[in-house]
Amino acid sequence: MPETAASAAPPGGGFAETIRSEYPLLIGLGSAAFFLASGSWLANTAGNPLVFALTFIWLFVTVLWSAISVVRHADCLAVKCGEPYGTLILTLSAIAIEVMMISAAMLHGANNPTLARDMMFAVIMIALNGLVGLSLLLGGLRHHEQHYNLQGTSAYLNTIMTLAVLGLVLPNFTTSMSGPNLSIVQEAFLIVMSLALYGIFLLLQTKSYSAHFMEFGNVGASADAGDHHHVTVRSTTFHVVLLFLYLIAVVVLAEKFAIPLDNAVERFRIPQAFAGAIVAALVLAPEALSGIKAAMRNQLQRSVNILQGSVLASIGLTIPAVLTIGMVTHRPVTLGMEGGNLPLLLLTLAVSVVTFASGKTSVLHGCIHLLLFAVFLLLIFSP
Repeated sequence: MPETAASAAPPGGGFAETIRSEYPLLIGLGSAAFFLASGSWLANTAGNPLVFALTFIWLFVTVLWSAISVVRHADCLAVKCGEPYGTLILTLSAIAIEVMMISAAMLHGANNPTLARDMMFAVIMIALNGLVGLSLLLGGLRHHEQHYNLQGTSAYLNTIMTLAVLGLVLPNFTTSMSGPNLSIVQEAFLIVMSLALYGIFLLLQTKSYSAHFMEFGNVGASADAGDHHHVTVRSTTFHVVLLFLYLIAVVVLAEKFAIPLDNAVERFRIPQAFAGAIVAALVLAPEALSGIKAAMRNQLQRSVNILQGSVLASIGLTIPAVLTIGMVTHRPVTLGMEGGNLPLLLLTLAVSVVTFASGKTSVLHGCIHLLLFAVFLLLIFSP
């Protein structure tokens, strides 16, 4: 049982060991305090290429480091709670970071109506194609065919397809507003529908049908324990408090990171889609490590729970968040996919259904998803 693994883990040392293990928090909060106190200095760094580059790297690394620490403490809570709650905590922690970063970017400077759409699309492409493809490829090379719980994966994909099409495809075909936009009534309906559907999914995942999201024969419990055997688990209060402190650092730093990111887009004419991909990569980096490691340990169900759960939470929670922010701040939000990204999204959803339709996967499935990920990268720079 995961609880046994948690109790068997070393309890951790005293204050000195806590400082050694949690020094990223000092760096994160210190960096946040510095940039909060610097006022308009950050916006003025765009005129000095060297200072601008160093500041961009500093913020990028610090946000990523703090995000990984958030997931580390979520992972410890996962050990204590077991599956499927463990993966759920991990996923919601990462998606909370995504929502905060998108909100900070939306509220900074000039309005960019396609920012949230680009970030969500990037999350879908990176997770469902890049990370799933890499997981299936590496897992297939090591274990040949890999098995998973078909019922749980089908539930993920059904919900992902519904929310993705209604949120990112349907706005292209509505006629109440010009362009790929929704009216106020349509936005309100989408907010309520997305939250309700995601809430129903979570209720089924954690209560009535929790067995559908575990390895066959309840192997998921022992596998989960093995997956966390290097984690030092302390009290629940300790991990909850540290998780929220790291989240505070991420919120402040993400807001500041939006400034050089916007400056980079404007100054160097970087495609806006590439900026969305950077943020998506930041959000998914911690979960990417967990998902790929799980696949290589032949724990494909856990990998599926992490990667597909990230996509579902991203769509189900980010769409309501950005639409609500748009309503409150009177900023237009464009959700409909355009150009070559629209058929690529639909193809990704279709290929995902085929990949996870038989209860087992192979190296070929991984190669196909990686090909679609390569197309995503191509379309960023050559639309």
